[in-house]
Amino acid sequence: MYCWACRLISRTTAAQTLKLFIAWPLLAFASQVASQTVAEPGSLETGQSNSVLVERIEGERKNAFNPYLLNAHRPNYVLPLSFTGDLNTGVYDALDGDGIQEYLKKHEVKFQLSVKVQLNERDLLLPSDGLFLGFTLKAWWQLYSKDVSSPFRETNYQPEIFYTTPIKWKPWGGNVALAFGLEHESNGQSQALSRSWNRLYAAALYERNNFFAVVRPWYRIPENEKETPDDSRGDDNPDIVDFMGHGEMMLGWHGARYEVTAKFRGNTRFNKGAIDLAVSFPLYKRFRGVVTYFNGYGESLIEYDHHQHRLGLGVLLSNLL
Repeated sequence: MYCWACRLISRTTAAQTLKLFIAWPLLAFASQVASQTVAEPGSLETGQSNSVLVERIEGERKNAFNPYLLNAHRPNYVLPLSFTGDLNTGVYDALDGDGIQEYLKKHEVKFQLSVKVQLNERDLLLPSDGLFLGFTLKAWWQLYSKDVSSPFRETNYQPEIFYTTPIKWKPWGGNVALAFGLEHESNGQSQALSRSWNRLYAAALYERNNFFAVVRPWYRIPENEKETPDDSRGDDNPDIVDFMGHGEMMLGWHGARYEVTAKFRGNTRFNKGAIDLAVSFPLYKRFRGVVTYFNGYGESLIEYDHHQHRLGLGVLLSNLL
């Protein structure tokens, strides 16, 4: 299938697109603040109307220890239509004799499933804090490649353990929370197709009314070098930080009908990075439609060093925020 939109944006770099889109959420937020009176500082105990972070945390608390329910962690979605302008088929040359790269298509199905479980029933260190186990699975399914039995081209697995706590500081009448975690991410492959890394991260979350922001720097835990390229032990991707950077920032807005998120990450030393945009809208009852756009490196682990543009259209199973 011809991706005309990907062709139109194929000459736009991640850095150029970053400059274009980073100002929009900030201007929208500034306009909203200017048009409203400053709200009284809310608290996680009493709640604050139209508060994205407070509403989600209070809802999760009610279901935290219900054995029949799992809380969403990252967004859960299915994109039956996901198009890329430049699929990285060359990486599959390592599959001797398969020739599968000849049959891979630029349009495929992409989906993500992400859940978390709270481990503590009582406060650990601070009021309303929490210790969680999380797991995220992201998959790229070549459903439309019937000649090769519609394989799963790539699957990324991301288990993590993290601690979150709200804090009393309320700048501009908003709410702030902190998070600290350890996460592993890999694609479950072997030898030449194996990609993985481990990270320690800290995050600061801020929300005021409908606006939401997260800054999340991370530190990659070093691994030993491989003795030979075919060695099953050692670092599969020693230069991954050059492309994925040392952290990410996300801005979000939650309206009565629409949600918008913009995620940015990069390594300024190597001028590599990515932007990831999403807009959701009402679809049918509890389900929401979503349109996504990605530009940069690291759309999946197998493509961490490959630049591409990707457009997606599908259904959200949980909110973006």
